[in-house]
This record gives sequence, C-alpha cells and structure tokens, in this order.
Amino acid sequence: MAHVPVTGDRSPASSDPVDTHCPYCSLQCGMALRPVPPDGGPGDGPEGRPEGRPGGVEVVERTAFPVNRGALCGKGRTAPAVLSSRVRLTEPLVRRPDTGQLEPATWEEALDRIAEGLESTGRAYGRDAVGVFGGGGLTNEKAYALGKFARVVLGTSQIDYNGRFCMSSAAAAHQRAFGLDRGLPFPLADVARTGCVVLVGSNLAETMPPALRYLTELKEAGGQLIVVDPRRTRTAEQADLHLAPRPGTDLALALGLLHLVVAEGRVDEDFVERRTSGWPEARAAAMAHWPELVERITGVPVPELRKAVTMFCDAESSMVLTARGPEQQSKGTDTVGAWINLCLATGRAGRPLSGYGCLTGQGNGQGGREHGQKADQLPGYRKLDDPAARAHVAAVWGVEPDDLPGPGRSAYELLDALGQDIRALLLMGSNPLVSAPRAAHVESRLRSLDFLAVADVVLSETAALADVVLPVAQWAEETGTMTNLEGRVLLRRAALTPPPGVRTDLWVLSGLAARLGWEKGFPADAEEVFEELRRASAGGPADYSGITYRRIAEEDGVFWPCPERVERDDAEGAASANPADSVSPADSASPADSVSPGNSMTAGAHPHPGTPRLFLDRFATDDGRARFAPVSHRPAAEEPDAEYPVLLTTGRVLAQYQSGAQTRRVGELNEAAPGPYVQLHPLLAERLGVDEGAPIAVVSRRGRALAPARISRDIRPDTVFMPFHWAGPGRANTVTNPALDPVSRMPEFKVCAVRLEPAAD
Repeated sequence: MAHVPVTGDRSPASSDPVDTHCPYCSLQCGMALRPVPPDGGPGDGPEGRPEGRPGGVEVVERTAFPVNRGALCGKGRTAPAVLSSRVRLTEPLVRRPDTGQLEPATWEEALDRIAEGLESTGRAYGRDAVGVFGGGGLTNEKAYALGKFARVVLGTSQIDYNGRFCMSSAAAAHQRAFGLDRGLPFPLADVARTGCVVLVGSNLAETMPPALRYLTELKEAGGQLIVVDPRRTRTAEQADLHLAPRPGTDLALALGLLHLVVAEGRVDEDFVERRTSGWPEARAAAMAHWPELVERITGVPVPELRKAVTMFCDAESSMVLTARGPEQQSKGTDTVGAWINLCLATGRAGRPLSGYGCLTGQGNGQGGREHGQKADQLPGYRKLDDPAARAHVAAVWGVEPDDLPGPGRSAYELLDALGQDIRALLLMGSNPLVSAPRAAHVESRLRSLDFLAVADVVLSETAALADVVLPVAQWAEETGTMTNLEGRVLLRRAALTPPPGVRTDLWVLSGLAARLGWEKGFPADAEEVFEELRRASAGGPADYSGITYRRIAEEDGVFWPCPERVERDDAEGAASANPADSVSPADSASPADSVSPGNSMTAGAHPHPGTPRLFLDRFATDDGRARFAPVSHRPAAEEPDAEYPVLLTTGRVLAQYQSGAQTRRVGELNEAAPGPYVQLHPLLAERLGVDEGAPIAVVSRRGRALAPARISRDIRPDTVFMPFHWAGPGRANTVTNPALDPVSRMPEFKVCAVRLEPAAD
C-alpha cells in the first residue's frame, strides 16, 4: 500500500475512501483516495505533514480496476503532493497596469477582466481575433463545454488544443484506414494474449510503467516482442528483437517489412480480397522499397528485417502498437498508414487478438479530441464541415447551424498567429511555452498578445505571462469523465473539496458565459454537462448516448461507441445496427473473445453493451472495408547537413510528465529526474571532446538548448536525445522543428538537424 499524505486547508469531501483515477497518462490507472486525519496517522515524520496541519488524502491501491490492477508509477503515487497549497494557485491573479506584476484579485474582478478582454477584442478586430486553446488533460465535460463556449459564446473558429501534439497523426491514419479513430480498438488486456507485438516508438517502461506488465505476460505466455526505437530504452531491453532505425525513417522501415511480406508469399490474400480495398496501389508502393534500400535509409540490417517479418507472420495473431516516435513527424500520418498496411496485408486486423493500435499519451487525449475542442470537430467526433453534424449539434445547443463558425487553425498554426490575426487568447490546461515546438518563437507570440487569460492549477511558465490567471480545481477535487487509451469512458470522482479561493473550470466557463450574455446553457455541474454531451454525441462516430455516470461506476468504465439502445430482431439485424462487434461489459476486463450483441440478447430494443472490440464484423467505412494507404518514404523536413550534422529526437522520462508543470513541483520526482540532459553515444562524445556531465549546447536553426551530457551506448552515434519536460536553458522544444504533417497538422517533434557545441558552465 502506497501513501502520500498531503497538507491542505480544507477537509475531505467524505470520510470514506473514494475510487478514482490517476491525473496523468492515458492509462488512467485506478486508485482510491483515503482521507488522512489532521493529526497523527501514517503521514507523520520526515515524509509526512508538519504537526498540527490540516489533513488531506493518501493514495491506496485499487486492485479491482482491470487496466492497472492496483499498480501505480511514481507519478501516480505522489499525485496528491500537487494538491498542497504550498505549490498551487489558491486565488485569482491580475496583472496591474501600474506595476506590471500579477497580484491577487477577487473572482469578480478576474472574470470581469477576462470577459471584457475577450469581448472588446472581438468587437474591435472580429470574432476570429479571439482564440481558445485547450488541453488533452481536460475531462470530457470540460472539453465539451470549452468547444461550445468558443463557438456559441465567442463565435470564434480559432480553437484547438495540445492533443494535436499527441496522437493526431495516428488519428488521421485511423480515420483513413478504418473510418473511425479510437486509440486501441481492443482492451489493453488483449495485448498479453496475442502472439507477437511490434511496438513502434514507445518506451512504455518509462511513459506507462503499469502497462509494461502486459508485455511481460505476453512473453511469459510464449509471445514475442519487437521494439522499434533509435535508442535502447528500458522497454527495448525487454524485446526479443530491437530494431534501431535512424530517426525519421520509420515509414521506410514499415514499407520494407511489407515488401518482404509480399516477396515471401505471406500476404493473406483471402482477407485482403474480402475485407480491404486499395491493395494493388499499396503493394506497388511497397515493392519500390526493397530490403537493401531500406537498410541504407534506416540503418537496420536486412537480416533483422527478415527476422521481424518471420516473427510477426509466424505468430497465430499479431499486433502493431505505435506511439509518438513514428507519429510526431511531418509524414506521421503516412508512417502510421504504412504500419496499418502491414497489419491489413497479413490479415492482422479486424480479428480477435490482432490489429493496429495507438498508445495515446495524455490523460484524456482520446476523449479530448472527440467532443469539440479540436479545430475541425464537433461533439461525438462529428466533422465541423458536415451539414448534418452541424444541424444535430446546433439543435442540442439551441442555435442555428449557420451561426456555428467553420474549421479553424490547428494548434501550432493558432499559436503562430498570436499577436497578429489572433489578439486575445483564453487558455485552459496547457503550457505551450514549454510543450510547443520552436518554443522561443511561441513564447514571443504569447508575449505579443493584447490579452491572455490562463486557467491552471499551478503558475506554469505560460500562466506567468498572462494578464489574468485563474486557480482551478484539480483531479481529486472535482468529478468528471475521462476516456482512456482503450476507449473506456471512466469516472474520476471528487475526494476533497477545493480550497476556498479555487473554482472548477466548468464554474469558470459558466461565469464567463453569463457575463457575455449566455446565462443559460453552461452549467457548472459536471453530470449535467455530461447529460448534454450524451445528446450531442448521439448518432456520431463517438456515440456516448448510452453511457451514464451510474453505468460507468457499476461497470468500471464503458467502451464507446455506446448508443443509448440497440434495435434488432435477430443477430443479423444487430450487426447492421452496430457495425462493430462487442462483448458484454462484464467480459471487457477479461481477454474473452468478442461476440455479437445479437447473440446474447433477445429481439427488440435493449441497452447497448458498449464496444470493447471494434471491426470484427466490418470496418467503419461506408462499404465496411479497410482502406490501404499507397504511401512512399520521403525524408524528414530537415535532414542533417554540414552545418547541422546530427539528428535530435525528444521524449519523456519516468519521473516527469509532459511540460512538467505539476511533476516538477514534487520533491520525490525531482530527486529522480532533477533536470534535462543530452544523451549521446561515446563515439560522438569523443569526437566532440565532451565528458560525462559536461555542459553541452544543442543548436538548431531555431535556437539553442543547454544541458549536461549523458554518454551512453544505448543511442545511435548519429543521434542525440533530450527529454522535453523543462523550461529555461534546457528547454528541448527551443530546438525542435514545427514542420507540419499535411494531413494531421502535427509538428515534427521527433527529428531535426542540430549541431553540438561544448559549453561553459
């Protein structure tokens, strides 16, 4: 049992333990929060509360939750530490014209100031001069309300969110191939029962430690693991085969594997004929990537390519799972499409224990893009430029379809327009000054705004630039739903009451809407917002209409799509009403094979069971067939040259999370990962004359980052790695390239050309 007592100036909302979920990654691990009394108890001592201080909560295991089965990483165990009033915001701040400093203010003054800033900007420069920027950590209710607020109250098209930086390329490839985007089309538990997993650009051991058990169980059951990563990470150390391609060449690697599948006669011709379209074009593209060419491009030897194909195809079932490595590229959509092609050509999709999946990063990266804070989408994963979608959502919102603005800019493009076309910005749950590519430029754009308002739990680097900062409630202080990487909709429950000076994001949006003429339509109660979300999503690709707070609590989460009811007279009718097979909610936590809902219920109208497993009968395209993508390799947007001869790639470390705004405030996590570093190979270090721990500058065409050298043989000699969690001189995103994927508009975080320079202390 792990516990992290927390000081605070308020009492728990209940004296009983509360089942909830971790505030960090998309696993959304189950945990319980137990109240800690004001004095005494397990928290006293050096690691506990000072004597006489008010109580808080401690984390205890929740072994019954099927995703993590009680396991938690260090970030989850220490999550209550950020609830402390010593590290968080507890009152609104307003920048005073006379001093230029952020100073305490009342909520009335702060909301009045924001309402005036947004309204006056729209009046002077047009509605699209006001921007809204959200986050992949916002609950479904907040994401929904924020999108509605932008389009109905502000009337602006300029809304996007930091989830665009997370898995938008995988989402675009999912849509193109399958007609539907859900990170994993099967429960995570299925991973342990397949025969072979190809893990591309993911370091689960550090980014999602509780999920590593599924790979361990896979190997214990006789399955095999292939890891694709330019570094030998903690995850790659677990692999039966580690492929270390040059950064930016994942597309060529996937095409080379598909070439070998064709050449060795391993195509599942029956599956391709019955359930796919576009194979001839995709096959022709792959055949142009013969093994020796792929070896020259990627650096992966031909024998390793052949071994990977043998392992993948000889297994009775196989999966490909991707993460940010292949996705955060200027060709990320095509790269993911090439890995999907490999699954389709070998019949490893639309079948039990096989398929392609994406390991979503942010806590609500899945739900956050489904319900309206993405530039081109409406709730239910509806397209903003679809007249029928606009009509449906407008009716729920009580406005005319023509009153809804059209699609706006993507995340980086929105940030790049700040201070020019966009003069005022409302930002919730994001820290782009650290997390955006070409971060120094983004910082200058933020500083050039006429007006910036930020709602956050801490004074992040971005919030420190704002004209108004609002202190909002945290995960343990408010109730709301999240959608994890499996598409499982979960309920995070409040265990504490917020401090007196803190309000929820929904309360903030309600108060701003009222000041801007919308006294109704923006409730502050999360369940009331969710009930409206259910109606708005009904009939859409991400249909939540059959999901309620009660069902989520009773079933440990409900998988979407989940219409309110399913109509059928027999099994065939059920299949036509619900094109994706599902299992009963009771089975969703186990690895049981999927069954059609029509086989387990009588005729008529019935509550929909949810959809743990997608695509087993048909894909979500108009004709039910998956679509191959005819893609070809192309270089990164920025390749090394004489001036910038080395490749930089970026990523996360175990003890920190995203921009570090919260985890960098936790002592235990900072002890484990105190700051940035530059990982480089001994051969490169010798050539530069750099010793372990010496300061080294990483310089690109966009700027310069400075951090200590960490010399390791676990990285390619032509590549360096930096984690991206820190601000200041060690900010990795000062250097990264904002080149955008033409489909997903995701920036190319994972590869850019740099030079290294020994630096003075």
